[in-house]
Amino acid sequence: MPICRIAIVSAALALTTACSVNRPVADDYGTYLGNNVKTGNLPSARIADRYYLPPATQAHRYEFKSVMGGYANTWVVEFGKVLDATMRSSDVVAALGSVSKAGNDKSGSGNTLVFELQRYTFEDHGAHLELAISIRNAKGEVFRKVYDADGRTQGGKMFWGGAFAMKNAVQQSTKLAMDDILVRFIRDAASTSLASTRK
Repeated sequence: MPICRIAIVSAALALTTACSVNRPVADDYGTYLGNNVKTGNLPSARIADRYYLPPATQAHRYEFKSVMGGYANTWVVEFGKVLDATMRSSDVVAALGSVSKAGNDKSGSGNTLVFELQRYTFEDHGAHLELAISIRNAKGEVFRKVYDADGRTQGGKMFWGGAFAMKNAVQQSTKLAMDDILVRFIRDAASTSLASTRK
């Protein structure tokens, strides 16, 4: 009997650990955005020339498992990559203009956007995001606000598509949360003297 129990425990450990496969979500996030242009309805405003991701945001890594997405799969979201792809996307370029990535938060003559991730989770079939966005220039930090958003839940897609649809579900819900935050941020910044709106 003890040998049988050992075999069962060993099999369970093998299924939950050794057979786990990492499934990165952000590696082709730019491609996902390219296939889903003009879905966020972002307002237009010239706010900054550069953007910066602090080290903790750039190196962010969130892992989770989902029964509907195949429990042997570990889904990996690297939010720094998500933000980089977002800032290069045609929708954001159309809304903000071309904003280059900065190696530090020291602003020169223009404004620098700083994105500081506070929280990212994927729970209850949807992405949950809290992101601090600040604007810095030669005067220091001239704007800062923390935004939170919940991406639309993707339970139906996850249920019917399983592991095949899981990455798309995470990408879509994450994009919807990010779009929500960007819309509010651009409107907030455009209402100040820091930005010039464009028609």
